Amino acid sequence: MKLISIRRKTRNEKRFSKKMGILTTKVVYVQKQFLNIPFKTLHKYRETYYGEMKDCEDCQIAV
Repeated sequence: MKLISIRRKTRNEKRFSKKMGILTTKVVYVQKQFLNIPFKTLHKYRETYYGEMKDCEDCQIAV
Protein backbone atom coordinates (compact mmCIF):
# COMPACT_ATOMS: atom_id res chain seq x y z
CA MET A 1 0.00 0.00 0.00
CA LYS A 2 1.37 3.37 -1.03
CA LEU A 3 1.18 6.22 1.44
CA ILE A 4 1.81 8.97 -1.12
CA SER A 5 0.23 8.90 -4.57
CA ILE A 6 -0.36 11.31 -7.45
CA ARG A 7 -3.80 11.62 -9.06
CA ARG A 8 -5.42 13.56 -11.84
CA LYS A 9 -8.90 14.95 -11.36
CA THR A 10 -10.98 16.68 -14.05
CA ARG A 11 -13.57 19.35 -13.27
CA ASN A 12 -15.72 21.64 -15.39
CA GLU A 13 -15.03 25.27 -14.47
CA LYS A 14 -16.01 28.67 -15.74
CA ARG A 15 -12.95 30.66 -16.77
CA PHE A 16 -12.49 34.20 -18.04
CA SER A 17 -9.93 35.42 -20.55
CA LYS A 18 -9.65 38.87 -22.10
CA LYS A 19 -9.71 37.60 -25.67
CA MET A 20 -12.60 35.09 -25.43
CA GLY A 21 -14.64 36.25 -22.43
CA ILE A 22 -16.31 33.66 -20.20
CA LEU A 23 -15.84 30.04 -21.23
CA THR A 24 -16.64 26.72 -19.60
CA THR A 25 -13.71 24.32 -19.87
CA LYS A 26 -12.41 21.08 -18.41
CA VAL A 27 -9.57 21.74 -15.97
CA VAL A 28 -7.26 18.88 -14.95
CA TYR A 29 -5.72 19.05 -11.47
CA VAL A 30 -2.61 16.98 -10.72
CA GLN A 31 -2.64 16.48 -6.95
CA LYS A 32 -0.37 14.77 -4.47
CA GLN A 33 -2.32 12.64 -1.99
CA PHE A 34 -1.47 11.14 1.37
CA LEU A 35 -3.74 8.18 2.23
CA ASN A 36 -6.22 9.34 -0.47
CA ILE A 37 -6.49 12.84 1.06
CA PRO A 38 -5.27 15.55 -1.34
CA PHE A 39 -2.82 17.95 0.29
CA LYS A 40 -0.95 19.67 -2.55
CA THR A 41 -1.81 20.69 -6.11
CA LEU A 42 1.24 20.15 -8.30
CA HIS A 43 -0.12 21.47 -11.59
CA LYS A 44 -3.37 22.44 -13.26
CA TYR A 45 -3.99 22.78 -16.96
CA ARG A 46 -6.88 23.04 -19.38
CA GLU A 47 -7.57 21.77 -22.86
CA THR A 48 -8.53 24.36 -25.48
CA TYR A 49 -11.15 23.97 -28.20
CA TYR A 50 -8.40 23.05 -30.68
CA GLY A 51 -6.94 20.29 -28.47
CA GLU A 52 -3.80 22.03 -27.20
CA MET A 53 -2.95 22.08 -23.49
CA LYS A 54 -2.56 25.42 -21.71
CA ASP A 55 -1.57 26.38 -18.19
CA CYS A 56 -4.35 27.91 -16.07
CA GLU A 57 -2.24 30.93 -15.09
CA ASP A 58 -3.33 32.95 -18.15
CA CYS A 59 -7.04 33.08 -17.25
CA GLN A 60 -8.86 33.88 -14.02
CA ILE A 61 -11.81 32.11 -12.46
CA ALA A 62 -15.06 33.88 -13.35
CA VAL A 63 -17.41 34.75 -10.51
